[in-house]
Amino acid sequence: MKKLLSEYIKDIVYGANDGIVTTFAVVAASVGAGLSTKVILIVGFASLIADGFSMGAGNYLGSKSEMEVAVSKGETYVKSSMMPAILTFFAFVTAGALPLIPFIFGGETSFMAAIVMTAITLFSVGAILGAMVLHRHWVSWGFEMLFVGGVASGIAYFIGFLVQQIAGV
Repeated sequence: MKKLLSEYIKDIVYGANDGIVTTFAVVAASVGAGLSTKVILIVGFASLIADGFSMGAGNYLGSKSEMEVAVSKGETYVKSSMMPAILTFFAFVTAGALPLIPFIFGGETSFMAAIVMTAITLFSVGAILGAMVLHRHWVSWGFEMLFVGGVASGIAYFIGFLVQQIAGV
């Protein structure tokens, strides 16, 4: 497992970070715009699966292109084109589903619970990968991933709120 993580860390971190940030951005923008829980779930899950597939497919095409360039230069290319795609998709969907879970159960605190789940997941992914694979201080990696995701999420909420205020949607 550690070897798999080491070899494909970029794909896993990229997929997990983008999955949770993208999904939470959809949630935050929807909440900022005052949309209903039903709409948040519909748009959230549609985005989760479509974006996850797009990320995985894009990674596959990029890896395949990398392989073809290496082979055309007479170089040996030993990395799989499929494994990065699968891991990116899996990491995207797994991490990205977490901000939607509180909305499944509903309630007045769904958005706050989504914020907490997103923050914990971002920090945890950074911390775990930092400690297990990079052998760096887990706290700094956790906070770095949390900071990047937090900025993106804040931007999404503000845009949703701003558009709702301007357009009155």
